[in-house]
This record gives sequence, structure tokens and C-alpha cells, in this order.
Amino acid sequence: MTAPRATLNIEEPDQLRKYLRERRLIAADEEPAMQVLTGGVSNRAVRVQGQAGEDWVVKQALAKLRVQVDWFSAPERIQREAAGLRWLGRIIPGHVPALVFEDRENDILAMTAVPQPHVNWKSALLQGHIDPGHARAFGYLLARIHGAVEHHPALANDFAERRFFEELRQEPYYGYSASQIPAAEAFLTRLIDDARTRLFALVHGDYSPKNVLIHREKLVILDFEVIHFGDPAFDIGFSLTHFLSKANHQPARREAFLELAREYWRSYTNALPAHLHPSTREFAAKHTLACLLARVAGRSPLEYLDAAERETQKRVALALIKREISDIPDLIDAFGAALDRSHE
Repeated sequence: MTAPRATLNIEEPDQLRKYLRERRLIAADEEPAMQVLTGGVSNRAVRVQGQAGEDWVVKQALAKLRVQVDWFSAPERIQREAAGLRWLGRIIPGHVPALVFEDRENDILAMTAVPQPHVNWKSALLQGHIDPGHARAFGYLLARIHGAVEHHPALANDFAERRFFEELRQEPYYGYSASQIPAAEAFLTRLIDDARTRLFALVHGDYSPKNVLIHREKLVILDFEVIHFGDPAFDIGFSLTHFLSKANHQPARREAFLELAREYWRSYTNALPAHLHPSTREFAAKHTLACLLARVAGRSPLEYLDAAERETQKRVALALIKREISDIPDLIDAFGAALDRSHE
């Protein structure tokens, strides 16, 4: 019998080895290589390499996330991630890991590990490895995800539950930021309400370079625990924020990051089904500005921005909210120009 949910900790090698043996996922006398993977805040993650050729990432959802402020979410969300892996394997085959097994009792799943050598796209970007081709692929894959319901109507029902998106995105990003930035409270509160009624597409909910591994120039997308049927504009705002925040963080590479954002947007809109264009464009700029604020004032601020950069980003985003810019290329240009002026 496997260890009970309250005590099993997959980051403890003896516990994980015993767990895998009891489930007959490895041989009784097998000693797999195990490596704890760092960087995530919502899950424990361990790479397991077995003697029979297994190469997996085993994940266990945490009830309390690893951040400085209190942040909780039901660990049953691992079931949502498993469903995301199953579906995305059909929608963008070759660009997501394969699901190996799911254990609902212990809030655990395993998926195939991305082969080495690979690089994390966020790390590569921060080190100055900026490839427009990666941004174009990133936009194309998101358009495929957003357009999937047209070919797979069951997605709307299978991912109708928004509980984990509320717990891990709406409240900690928009709700918490609204409590920290009074000037943005009305804007963020309206956006939360709007997102609850704008149900158009399958939404990844955590679409960022941090959740992309690049292997042989192919993008592999990770982390589906908040995937849901909702407003695709959220994914645009969440992802664009990473390019724009890096433009803020690295002035010497500012224009390169801004152009990366433009390439991403062009690729996305070129691949997006025509019927989704109006609904996505209308709110994409709003979610971008909201996420720019959330990543400096929410429960999970970007760790590479220093205090001065966070203040600049907040000031610029608040000013752009007042201008009511609705076009993404215009917003990218305005954000870059405002950053340039702030450093004159």
C-alpha cells in the first residue's frame, strides 16, 4: 500500500523509491537515479531515471505554495494537469510531454522527461539568447491551443471548472494586486469579473517562457494545472508580460525584447482562427497591463526585477491604463517609449 497523502514526500529519495516499488513502476531491487528539480512554487518535482530506460518527471501538488506570502490551492489540481497533458498531446503533438501515470490519492503524476540537451527558455532569454524563431513558434502553438475547441467541442465541458484558475491566477495576481495598488483596484476588479463571463477558448493559464523547454530547437510546453475554458486574452497578457518585463530589466537588450513581443503577437494572430480575433484583441491589452502590475505587486513577483524596476513597471503600466490603449503593437511601442523616458 502506498504512503498516505499526509506523509508522502516525493523529494525524499527513500520515500519516492519505496512508492515506485510498491506501485511496481520500478523493479523491487532497482535503484533509479533521482534529482529534485527546483524553480517551481506549486509542486514538488523529481526527475527519475530508471535502469530499464525510464526517464520521467514525477510531480506532486502542494497545498501551500512556496512563496513568501500565504498562498493555498487544493492539490487535486494535479488531476487538471493530467487532463491537460492528455488533451494537449492531441492538440500540439510533440510539443508536450507524455503522461506516464496519474495517482489521484497522493496528488501525483509522472510524465516523460524532455531529453537532454535542453534549455529553459526563460533562462536563455535572461542570458541574452534571443531568437525570433522561438517567439514565432510560441505564438503559433498558443493559437493552436486557443483554436482547439473548434475541432474538439468536448474541451468546453472537460475544462469548464475554473476553481484552480481562480485560486492560482485571479486572486493571487489580480485580486491581491488590487489590494496593493489602490489606483488599479477598479481596473483589476472589472477584469476579474469580465474574465468570468468571457468563455471562448481553451486557456493554458500559465503560458510563459519559464514553462518552455527547448530541445533541438523544438519548444516543449509544460505546466497545465490551471488550464481551463475561458478568456484567451489572459494567456496573451500573461505571456507578453514576460517579454516586456525583460525589456524593463535589461535596457541594453530592450529593443530586442520588444521585437520579440511583436514577432510573438504577429505569429499568434496569423495562426488564430478568424472567429476568435475580435474577442481576443478586445481584451489582450487589458490583460497585458494587468499582468505587468501583477508581476510586481501580486503574490508571485518576478524575482529578477529589483525594487527600482518594479516601481518603474508599476508607474508605466498605470499610466498606460489611463490611456486605454487597445492595440497590442501600440501597447508594445508605448511601453518601450515610456521605459526609455524613465531612464533619460
